[in-house]
Amino acid sequence: MTGPDTTNTTASADTPRDSAAAVPATSGPLRPQDQLVTIYGGSGFLGRHVVRALAKRGYRIRVAVRRPDLALFLQPLGQVNQIVAVQANLRYPDSVTRAAERADVLINLVGILQETGSQSFARLQVEGAETIARAAARQGARMIHVSAIGADPASPSLYARTKAEGEAKVFAACPDAVVVRPSLIFGPGDGFFNRFAGLARALPVLPLAGGQSRFQPAFVGDVAEAIARAVDGTLARGRVYELGGPEVGTLEHFVRYMLKTIRRKRVVVDLPLPAAKLQARLLEIADTLTFGLLPDTLKLTRDQVILLQNDNVVSEAAKAEGRTFEGMGIIPTAAEAVVPGYLWTYRKAGQFSTERDEEHLSEVPDSIAPRPLAASSQHRPQTASGPAIGADAGSSPGAGIGVRWGTRKPS
Repeated sequence: MTGPDTTNTTASADTPRDSAAAVPATSGPLRPQDQLVTIYGGSGFLGRHVVRALAKRGYRIRVAVRRPDLALFLQPLGQVNQIVAVQANLRYPDSVTRAAERADVLINLVGILQETGSQSFARLQVEGAETIARAAARQGARMIHVSAIGADPASPSLYARTKAEGEAKVFAACPDAVVVRPSLIFGPGDGFFNRFAGLARALPVLPLAGGQSRFQPAFVGDVAEAIARAVDGTLARGRVYELGGPEVGTLEHFVRYMLKTIRRKRVVVDLPLPAAKLQARLLEIADTLTFGLLPDTLKLTRDQVILLQNDNVVSEAAKAEGRTFEGMGIIPTAAEAVVPGYLWTYRKAGQFSTERDEEHLSEVPDSIAPRPLAASSQHRPQTASGPAIGADAGSSPGAGIGVRWGTRKPS
């Protein structure tokens, strides 16, 4: 007699919800492993953290990107077949629709700071967002859209205007969508602290456009957690959430903090608006003449200069209504707790930099010498603790160099 087949079948990210291999429906809410989440732009800076947060929860994840072969690095973040990369381009609605098939949740993380070729603000941040939202409506899937603090239909910045238009298109197609507006996002591999640190390593002067504008940097891991909670369904739908970190400071403040972290002294200049626009125009021309090969750290557009003139902080209305990290129950992470962990690569001696005698941090200590080689040396053998190196530290009389552990006492 043959009994029933009790083989345990594991559903992959592309398993149809209505197929025979799908997990039978239960009377209670769907478990994460029973739900498929499609993430558009999931291989980017924020996307990889969102993928990690959802994979830990057990969701099946479909990463929709233009080049799936470049998103394979995401697969080790989950179990076998849990994360699958598929091809999709927001400029081609059919590809967006295919990537949305059978999905329970659609997340749009696509956004650009600079227009290049066919990648325009209108196509990606307005039309692309609308295309994804319509696909979600047809599938009956929930929609989560990532915008940015500062999105304003009346803004002089094209970036900010298209972000606001994209939000409007999303809500028109999916009134119960969740929109997330983060401030400047930081974390390993970010485009803010890393960018200015790279400039500080190469230039003696750091010119700033909008140096007195206020920012509220949010840790990328916290933003990813907020998006994951929206997928969990713990956030109220049809609302706009504004996400900012625990510290509010000017652009100049955070640049000077970066300089202190990488232990370099640079002149920081806050450019007036006309000079900043001129600088941006010259860099735009240079980028065009080099066919887009100008390093990312040097790229700056006039639209970005306009955008940097406005504050980028959580609004008082969002705070009052609980549409913030704190309202979600997330304690935001401070920059000081994360930034030093990845900016050390920009120090002169990298991870081997020392904090002794901060007035001479730019010098490498001559810690192997029995006595200071110069008046400005960081080496203080008469007060040093630990391995004491010198003529009197040898185990035998007349030894030139020896080592003993302890505190050297003045002779």
